[in-house]
Amino acid sequence: MIGIALSLLILLCAAVPALLFIANLKLYLVPQPSNAPHPSVSVLIPARNEEANIADCLRHVLSNQSVNLEVIVLDDASTDHTAEIVRATIATDARVRLLSSVELPAGWNGKQHACWRLAQAASSPYFLFLDADVRLAPSTIGSCMAQMQHTKVALLSGFPRLITITTLEWLLLPLIHFVLLGFLPLGRMRSSTNPSLAAGCGQFMLVERGAYFTSGGHDAIRTTMHDGLLLPRAFRRAGFHTDLVDLTDLAAVRMYDSASTVWQGLAKNATEGIADPKRIFPITLLLFLGQIAPALLIIGFLVQPMLPQHYTIVSGYRAAILFAPILLAFIASNVPRRFAVGRFRQPAKSAVLHPFGMAMLLCIQWYAFVRLALGIPVSWRLRKYNSRSKSQDAQ
Repeated sequence: MIGIALSLLILLCAAVPALLFIANLKLYLVPQPSNAPHPSVSVLIPARNEEANIADCLRHVLSNQSVNLEVIVLDDASTDHTAEIVRATIATDARVRLLSSVELPAGWNGKQHACWRLAQAASSPYFLFLDADVRLAPSTIGSCMAQMQHTKVALLSGFPRLITITTLEWLLLPLIHFVLLGFLPLGRMRSSTNPSLAAGCGQFMLVERGAYFTSGGHDAIRTTMHDGLLLPRAFRRAGFHTDLVDLTDLAAVRMYDSASTVWQGLAKNATEGIADPKRIFPITLLLFLGQIAPALLIIGFLVQPMLPQHYTIVSGYRAAILFAPILLAFIASNVPRRFAVGRFRQPAKSAVLHPFGMAMLLCIQWYAFVRLALGIPVSWRLRKYNSRSKSQDAQ
């Protein structure tokens, strides 16, 4: 049985993210190219076993126009041909350099250590930390530099267009945009340096050199596996503004290539995000009531006439009264996903199965929470990280 108070709460939990998502779409800007001269940029690429990606990544980076580049790749103890592929590119383009790995110090996450070493080797006034699986358009860096200079922020991050092929990819990864724009007020984020409003994408981070080192950079987040959230937070704690832009038309990425890497990758990030012990219960309640319960209750209302009377959800005139807010909640929960299909070029089937995808996301959230509570090591990129964030190469 449900009551009017619960039905209205469900409507509220669905309507608020929907309205914020729609409002944020106008604020989630696409960087525009500019003919103005830009300072030089050091493109810094941590690469661990990236032989399938690194050549194409470098080709797209080096095709960028209207900006002076140096490109530094750190081969982070790869066991494949990553280093050889980078050396082949160096032979044809003097803008590229290769750094070799050192033993990963205790207490460091592998990617954060690689980025910290890359920053120390860079010479430009701006750094672009870029994952090797990202593909840039020729105008990407120049457009983002123009946006950064116009807004005078110290860190500019953006979410590339997601290439999704396997089932868990297209079911779960488009939820990144829903969670971002449905729960982060971009206007408030831009008007303050409040660390609680920090957000970013670790695949693409453009930062000003001085602000990076003043904030501590990757050294300040050495233990984390979620630089997309915690690097902007470190900048904001140091008093610097950060911003987010829409890179759908300027960059593309295939984040994961299998069901297992989707699950483990989202669980890795959830540990310091939606699965944080302080957030997990309110986030679970909010997402369940607003995104899953409306679909379940709509199904319940539809099958109710076929059930024996003692299985009835609600009967009589109250059914008509309660159906209206539940139907509105169901519509509201789906509106952001319909907008996202067109704006971010997401699969329509992902939007249709939104409640199921959200249920899977909550399962990953609780999996990450239980793993953290039990101190079970996290494995990523052939490294294992225990509950104290120390790491060792997996055998």
